[in-house]
Amino acid sequence: MSDPVLARPTVVVIGGGYAGISAAKSLDDVANVVLVEPKDAFVHNVASLRALADPSWLPRIYLPYDGLLANGRVIQDRAAKVDAGLVTLASGEEIQADYIVLATGSAYPFPAKSDLDSSAAAHGKVRAAHAALAAAQRVLLVGAGPVGIELAGEIKAAWPDKHVTLLDVADDVLGARFRQDLKAELRRQLTAIGVELLLASPLREAPPTAPGELQAFTVVTESGTKVTADIWFRCYGVTPVSDYLAGDLAAARQADGFVEVTPFLQVTGQERVFAAGDVSTADHKMAGIAGRQAQLVAGNIRALITGEGDLASYQSSPAAIIVPIGPDGGSGQLPGSDDLATPERVSQAKGRDMMVDRFTELLGMATPAAD
Repeated sequence: MSDPVLARPTVVVIGGGYAGISAAKSLDDVANVVLVEPKDAFVHNVASLRALADPSWLPRIYLPYDGLLANGRVIQDRAAKVDAGLVTLASGEEIQADYIVLATGSAYPFPAKSDLDSSAAAHGKVRAAHAALAAAQRVLLVGAGPVGIELAGEIKAAWPDKHVTLLDVADDVLGARFRQDLKAELRRQLTAIGVELLLASPLREAPPTAPGELQAFTVVTESGTKVTADIWFRCYGVTPVSDYLAGDLAAARQADGFVEVTPFLQVTGQERVFAAGDVSTADHKMAGIAGRQAQLVAGNIRALITGEGDLASYQSSPAAIIVPIGPDGGSGQLPGSDDLATPERVSQAKGRDMMVDRFTELLGMATPAAD
């Protein structure tokens, strides 16, 4: 008699971030799921800026994969080459796949994301940057999008007396797709806590020190404004992780690295390869959107496996965002509401707990205590 588990199709999920863990968990009951991820733990990047200001958060945002899958397995390795039907790992192992989910996400400058695979090493890097930041009196943040705004708020909440300069080449904060009244409210709150805003201020040259390095420097904007700081961080620059694509899949990789998908989130030209989250061309790059895409991908793979139901098409999300400014501040715009999210609502939704509980639950674990 055949083993019903062995008879299940194999779904290989490449990447254990927000999209990857959601897709893998959702398919664990209907397929042999193999999650491939080089990091030794899931990293809850939503709370990474909080952990820089307060490293006691580190145990709450580096969460082991042990409880994610009841039937499938997690392989700590890097996908070196992925083609339709075959995944080759950096170790040399080859995995035959009936379905593949590309969920490798994107890289982003530290401290918003870590480039280290070891949790212990990543913790050490955050603690070193925290110590450098704690010793600095003047901080320069380059990039006034959501990351820059949130990091400014975290720094001022932890060290109210530090001078924080938030600089951007754009003439306003946040980005073009969001409402003007939201931008105005965020500017108001930032100014109220003492953050200096330098907008429409491109730098003549990048700072001479490495990001996160404690060493005084002065930079000059194109208009001649001098900015002196002891430390700086880069708060812009999303880079999709897709350099492992090979064969027919490589044809779907755009020049900018994003992977083209159909309305069903299938990789263009493929029936059994899907992409979700930051790596795909679908929609904007946010953790919540990645999770929603992963659920649709999982549902479509389930439909293909069972032969029941039609594939669902993905609908882009309306412009919506919540931007904390410290644990108790911030604002946002939400679908279907003409009113901006109040600081109290932002704090309740994200600012205080940084959404940790929902991901510890998904990963099958209790919320870790702070250090």
